[in-house]
Amino acid sequence: MPVFQAPTRDTRFVVNEVLGLESYGHLPGFEAATRDLTDSVIEEAGRFVNEVVAPLNLSGDQEGCTRHPDGSVTTPKGFKEAYARYIEAGWGTLAAPEVYGGQGLPHVMGFVMEEYLASANQAFAMYPGLANGAISAISSKGSPEQQATYLPKMVSGEWLGTMNLTEPHCGTDLGLIRTRAEPQADGSYAITGTKIFISAGDHDLCENIIHLVLAKTPGAPESSKGISLFIAPKFLVNPDGLLGERNAISVGSIEHKMGIHGNATCVMNYDGAKGWLVGEECKGLAAMFIMMNAARLGVGIQGLGQAEASYQNALLYATERRQGRALTGPAEPQQKADPLLVHPDVRRMLMDAKTFIGGMRALCMWGALQVDLSHKAATEEERQAADDLISLLTPVIKGYGTDMGYKTATDMQQIWGGHGYIAENGMDQFVRDARIAMIYEGANGVQAMDLAGRKLALNGGRAIQRLFAVIDAECAEDNVDGTVKLVAERLGKAAAHLKAATLWFLQHGTSDRTAVGAGAYAYMTLTGVVSLGLMWLRMAKVSAAALSQEGADKAFYEAKLLCAKHWALRFAPQAGSLRYEVEAGPETVMGLTAEQFAA
Repeated sequence: MPVFQAPTRDTRFVVNEVLGLESYGHLPGFEAATRDLTDSVIEEAGRFVNEVVAPLNLSGDQEGCTRHPDGSVTTPKGFKEAYARYIEAGWGTLAAPEVYGGQGLPHVMGFVMEEYLASANQAFAMYPGLANGAISAISSKGSPEQQATYLPKMVSGEWLGTMNLTEPHCGTDLGLIRTRAEPQADGSYAITGTKIFISAGDHDLCENIIHLVLAKTPGAPESSKGISLFIAPKFLVNPDGLLGERNAISVGSIEHKMGIHGNATCVMNYDGAKGWLVGEECKGLAAMFIMMNAARLGVGIQGLGQAEASYQNALLYATERRQGRALTGPAEPQQKADPLLVHPDVRRMLMDAKTFIGGMRALCMWGALQVDLSHKAATEEERQAADDLISLLTPVIKGYGTDMGYKTATDMQQIWGGHGYIAENGMDQFVRDARIAMIYEGANGVQAMDLAGRKLALNGGRAIQRLFAVIDAECAEDNVDGTVKLVAERLGKAAAHLKAATLWFLQHGTSDRTAVGAGAYAYMTLTGVVSLGLMWLRMAKVSAAALSQEGADKAFYEAKLLCAKHWALRFAPQAGSLRYEVEAGPETVMGLTAEQFAA
């Protein structure tokens, strides 16, 4: 059976030593985030997922969800009880606004729990995780009455939420949606249509589910400009706050999926369901992006989570499984064979995984800090800078993070050899669960186009220039330690390739949009490599400084420095080839006709 232990030591390193979260205590919302508190939250969150959530991962995958003849859906055995304990402990309220019953801690602490849940049991994590996007949208665009009616129960976790976007004939191109919302005399709307791929569309974990649904009103433009957003609860809410009758919403079926079997991915039928407009009519796209951006960061964390879980199991196997001898001679002559860990190719995969995981964890947490600073930094300039950075990096965290999360999961399966292909060992589940993260909440090719085709040009390229300024400043510091100096030099060179690729887009993209489309994916990956390098440079500096202190955790910090060096020697060289891929242009990508593709 697969194992999992929340990586609390590494999380404390990132939160306390790399981010220095306690140093922001003068800002609103950070006052309570003392080191004692954050350490306690991290350790208790780790204990909770280790003991309550992780043991349900394999069994939940094997059992899946069940749709009953009456249309109701039940989750795998143990999920309902685990969720009740999650609510009782208040884990979903960590970073939620205090005004609605949340604890008001920085988003960094919310991200800690999101990562641990995604690592321990991604299917389970999606139930509370999806509600975060719905809460964000209602908080930003909902009326005071809607906020008062729904948010306290959603923040507490007594009610959960979903996003109903996709339809059978349209996914990314939401302007094609056919779901209709007819205005009613009482101010509500009658919503009719079918939505598919609705994660957590129905289940037995809580007493009500608040669906956020995209639909078009009569006479609305037949494009994305005609989209409106509606609240349609599973059970209507009476004026006194108690639940009323069942809404005209039903589960047509549960999708049969490659992975995340423990999450009920539903076909949802709306048959004149009662709903209420969120924000302005035909302005649903803006509200949708509030949900999507929150969800995309969460999906990036899922990539990290599956990488961490698969890495832990591959490392354990590599230390226990004996096959062959070390290239330099028997490492353990008294045994008939050496552990897999002696083989350089096994170590290569493990080092790639450890380097990605450590860098990605820091990048996600730094991103969470930018979310907070975009609202709570002391000056408008600082708030704008943080908003620019997280807006730019959201598609990178989602796209690069899930690409590498999936690659890591398959590499870790590879370490298990043939046994990794046997379902009862659990390695295949990590691969299957990781695969969806590259697709949903905007496929990674869409993330790449969002970055290269939209984010780069916003405000005259202000966001990417801010990232370059951060990297240049970090590289320019006096880096005495040999490893730190090497990482700074290699990061500077990698960033130079990113700058060149950015300039190439600016020179060619305005005259030929296919030039941006053809190079966008390589550009997103390049930005991911460089962003990871920025994190590793910071972690290398912290680790080098820590090693000079008496009583330092020598093994931990030396491992950090070696991983930073691994990034410099094994990841940074990718930047040059990715830049040249961008600069290759669209000629070969766009050259064949449809008939020639089939020739």
